Amino acid sequence: MLNRITLPVTPFMQNCSLVWCSATNKAALIDPGGETDRLLEAIDERHLTLERIILTHGHLDHVGATGELVEKTGVPVDGPGEADAYWIDGLPQQAQMFGFDPVPGFTPDRWLTPGDTVTVGEETLEVYHCPGHTPGHMVLLHQGQRLSFVGDVLFNGGIGRTDFPGGNHEQLINSIKHTLLPLGDDITFVPGHGPESTFGAERLNNPFLR
Repeated sequence: MLNRITLPVTPFMQNCSLVWCSATNKAALIDPGGETDRLLEAIDERHLTLERIILTHGHLDHVGATGELVEKTGVPVDGPGEADAYWIDGLPQQAQMFGFDPVPGFTPDRWLTPGDTVTVGEETLEVYHCPGHTPGHMVLLHQGQRLSFVGDVLFNGGIGRTDFPGGNHEQLINSIKHTLLPLGDDITFVPGHGPESTFGAERLNNPFLR
């Protein structure tokens, strides 16, 4: 079983997910945007072993703690898609733009591509490419638990911004309607910010998808 808790980090209240395999106690951090010590404490409190970091996309509020976590733990980084390399290369400029303190840079150990899988202990996450918010944005799905981590593609009652460099509104709507929603109405998703929802609820009620 894949266990999880959501840890909102940074002034942007970005939903970092700590996920772990109940059989092995191996864990991953999905989108560790900041507050490195708090994230490591959450892992220690549960007696987990951090196995990897997984990134949905390259924006600072989702990746800001990655460099420091790698320095402290040595774990590999999976994701995002390589089309987001310019965001990760530009972390110093991002920090300036968003008024964050400078963060250590990093290079992902593996760029994710559609159809890839990422393991956490004995659990498997499927990888889907959902560009629009950023060109290399990836979404993760745990089939068995009908659970998805969607970064900033889709929100409870909203959709991701497309006014940053590399954003594309038409592409984003396409990603939601043709990649995410067909996965099933019953899927619960953890967005990059704000409360969880289901694909079914958003298909019916999200004003941006009408």
